[in-house]
Amino acid sequence: MALEKYASTNPNTIHTDVLSEARQACYKARDAFYACLEKESNKKPTEIASVGLLYPVECKESRAQYVSQCRPTWVKHFDRQYCSKKRVQRLLDDNESRRGL
Repeated sequence: MALEKYASTNPNTIHTDVLSEARQACYKARDAFYACLEKESNKKPTEIASVGLLYPVECKESRAQYVSQCRPTWVKHFDRQYCSKKRVQRLLDDNESRRGL
């Protein structure tokens, strides 16, 4: 509340420390959510996130924290990155199993 009042009186001032803290909070929430996904990977994904990402109900709380800490465009971007990495990993794992490695 006080920050909003201060920001409204100084609209041209950029507070990099505040931006940095918000970014770090976002990254921490994001990492906690994706760690939950990895930990609960054996559970059936029932919840729907952005860009077609499905996740188990056990990660719902960490997802809510992640969505509240990060900008919506960042959430979508990070979800796309995660899905892309998982897709590549599945393809690599599939190719290795075909080669008999």
